[in-house]
Amino acid sequence: MSAHHRYTAAPTEDREDWANIRALLPYLWEYRGRVLLALGSLVLAKVANVGVPLVLKELVDVLDMDIIVALPVGLLLAYGALRLSSSLFNELRDVLFTRVRYRAMRRLTLRTLAHLHNLSLRFHLERKTGAISRDLARGAASLSTLLNYFTFSILPILVEFLLVAGILVKQYDIVFTLIIFSSVAVYVAFTFAVTNWRMEYRLAMNRYESQANNEAIESLINYETVKYFGNEQLELSRCDDTLGKWEDNAVISQASMSALNFGQAAIIAVGVTLIMFFAADEVRNGEMSIGDFVLVNAFLLQLFIPLGFLGIVYRQMKHSLTDMDQLVKLLNEKPEITDKPGAPDLVVTQGEVRFEHVAFAYQPDRPILHDIDFTIPPGKKVAVVGASGAGKSTLARLLFRFYDVQQGRILIDGQDISQVTQASLRAAIGIVPQDTVLFNESLRYNLAYANPQASEEEIIEAARLAQLHDFVQSLPEGYDTVVGERGLKLSGGEKQRVAIARAILKRPKILIFDEATSALDSESEQAILSALKQASANHTTLAIAHRLSTIVDADEILVMENGRIVERGNHQHLLAYKGVYSTLWNLQQEDRGKIKDER
Repeated sequence: MSAHHRYTAAPTEDREDWANIRALLPYLWEYRGRVLLALGSLVLAKVANVGVPLVLKELVDVLDMDIIVALPVGLLLAYGALRLSSSLFNELRDVLFTRVRYRAMRRLTLRTLAHLHNLSLRFHLERKTGAISRDLARGAASLSTLLNYFTFSILPILVEFLLVAGILVKQYDIVFTLIIFSSVAVYVAFTFAVTNWRMEYRLAMNRYESQANNEAIESLINYETVKYFGNEQLELSRCDDTLGKWEDNAVISQASMSALNFGQAAIIAVGVTLIMFFAADEVRNGEMSIGDFVLVNAFLLQLFIPLGFLGIVYRQMKHSLTDMDQLVKLLNEKPEITDKPGAPDLVVTQGEVRFEHVAFAYQPDRPILHDIDFTIPPGKKVAVVGASGAGKSTLARLLFRFYDVQQGRILIDGQDISQVTQASLRAAIGIVPQDTVLFNESLRYNLAYANPQASEEEIIEAARLAQLHDFVQSLPEGYDTVVGERGLKLSGGEKQRVAIARAILKRPKILIFDEATSALDSESEQAILSALKQASANHTTLAIAHRLSTIVDADEILVMENGRIVERGNHQHLLAYKGVYSTLWNLQQEDRGKIKDER
């Protein structure tokens, strides 16, 4: 399943509702003691609730006597006590269960977030953030709704129904029981049938809501692009078309809900009317007292009032299960890259990196790398150059093990990176990426992201080495300056300086520079190159470069074309060879000369 999976209006029976309900049980188990106490309070509340009509019957029969010797003080006090007890146990149930419900939401949200972090880079490149955020929000809310309704609606209705049915069967004519059970059976069958039919429209609503949300967020994320092309109206029209479909399905869903509500009310009205006819007839014949008539009437009201909410509860639970279905599918998504069982941590001693006859393709029909074979000796710098699309940046992704190779191996100090833990592998590698994306937090937070335990002095020293400190000092809020969504308040060069400072602060054994100065002008580039050189001293370094001037000091330069290494050697050797590298060098020198002439 990709993040933009298609919502399908599958019949309810095709969805794994019971599996989703079973998925809730582990979240309840942590507070099983509280759950049991809450259930005990629930039962006691319903016993008190059912006791109220019984005491009321006795009161009516006593007051219906021709001669009342004294007020039935005991019955009156019992009536008040039962009313109070019902409220007390209901509130106690709520207090006990609140912690359970919110802890379950917290655990599910964290579990989902952890799962999303464990999924592969391929999944995240294909995902639609807006749709996933809606799935996550609705999924967590649906868990709360399911727990809420199950504890506060379904179970109380069942307990009360069983208590009332037991009393009616024991004390009154079987006809009352038959009418009640028949009414309930018809009511439940009607509710289930109509609600299941309505789910198609609810699914469509979810689909279009997620789509509209994704379109809106995407247009805001790409704000500058929208402005460049003056396509504000295009984005509004696209979102409006989707919202129009959402509106149509929402209207049908609401209309069908009204029809369902009326049908439920009709079934209840018929059942109550039949019961009252039979009860009135038995009172007239002397087979039931006025108190019995009041008792049956009170029981019916007590039974059908919560049963009247059953339709709403069932619909909401079905809606919640529908919402939760997408979250469950997300949680069932298998990570593409996983640690082998019992995988050891990577132990880096020298920091030698070896690509051993590596072949790789993102898609089977589009191979990217062919027989890539090279070694970066400990403490040395190997640069990779070539045209866009040659496969240079793919090397960095493979070294981080965002993907597994199809052929060959990647070794660090002789250890196959596919056989060690991902966490230890990534802890050993630092990177200055081509596109540095920052959190919408302070500069201090973003700098310390490479080493959250770093002291203020270490952060400042790293910023100074990355030629960033003076810029930060010029800002009104200094290191407390918030950088904006994805670092939009900083220029490309400033963001790359942050990335370089991070690499300096992390100081791993192995460093990757992925076009690390691409966003800098020539003057800034020279200043940064010295910082990079200092950062990479005594480190094994893989430098991926477009500007050849940044890697002339490399111990070895690999020239790639169409996913293959076509030349290798140091700068002087490759210039003398007069091949691809020499041609690229001459072209870039001409471009630099033209820029200087224009100035």
